[in-house]
Amino acid sequence: MTAETVFEGRILVNQRMELGEGPGYDPTSDQIWWFDILNCQLHLLNASTRDRRIVSLPEMASAMAVVDEHRQIIAMETGLYFHDVSTGALSLHAAIEPDNAVTRSNDARVHQSGAFWVGTMGKNAEKEAGAIYHVLGGTVTKIFDKVTIPNAICFSPEGDIGYYVDTDLNTLMRVPVDPETGLPDGPEEVFIDTSQKPGGMDGAICDGDGHIWNARFGAGVLDQYDPAGRLVARFQLPARQPTCPAFIGRDGGWMMVTTAARDAKLDQEPNAGFTFALVTGAKPRFDPAYKAF
Repeated sequence: MTAETVFEGRILVNQRMELGEGPGYDPTSDQIWWFDILNCQLHLLNASTRDRRIVSLPEMASAMAVVDEHRQIIAMETGLYFHDVSTGALSLHAAIEPDNAVTRSNDARVHQSGAFWVGTMGKNAEKEAGAIYHVLGGTVTKIFDKVTIPNAICFSPEGDIGYYVDTDLNTLMRVPVDPETGLPDGPEEVFIDTSQKPGGMDGAICDGDGHIWNARFGAGVLDQYDPAGRLVARFQLPARQPTCPAFIGRDGGWMMVTTAARDAKLDQEPNAGFTFALVTGAKPRFDPAYKAF
């Protein structure tokens, strides 16, 4: 039987995101980040000092990773851009669909090898307009095609399994991955089929025990699946449209979840678009740095 937990967390930030996405955390700098994709904003919050700032970006962006102490890398509409931590300057690292005005970046995550898996999708969720790319050292390789809404990109602790979902289909896919390169190493297969259940599988992370934590958009819950794909726990959230979780804090004791206010009825959903934090008891695991060269 699936254990269901009433929300006992807190509102991390009560600024409303039209489409909150791409949360992450860097233990070295103690910095939390996430995006409001539709408003072209990067949100930054220091976990210790609570200092917070908003960075306006020249185009829609959806995910970020650490490169080194001086640089981050941001997945944007036209590719991956280095972001200078000191100056805020952006410089193109790897173009991804730069001439395709229909698409933008969406879900993304760094593999243990240092490779970045980056998903693209139509700005209006055009059918099969997107794809998922493998990027390492500036080399871009398309690994999955004809994806409508790529989400739930994450990897097993050993780096030998990759996961992703097309939210339009609602089936979480599993694929063997080369731990040394982050490239697919065999055929993909359906791992978890939720196509007949309410809501949609959105962003996900894999914890240190190999459990998958998935935000279920439209259902207002964070689901925990064990390594065999069984739904073992469900954490209720005070917003109907959660988009993605991330471990935060140097001890990893907290998990944050972004949400979306787009299409929400705010008179009925006052917390729509807020960013939340909760304790789940999961073994924390943070994304590695992107290997730029």
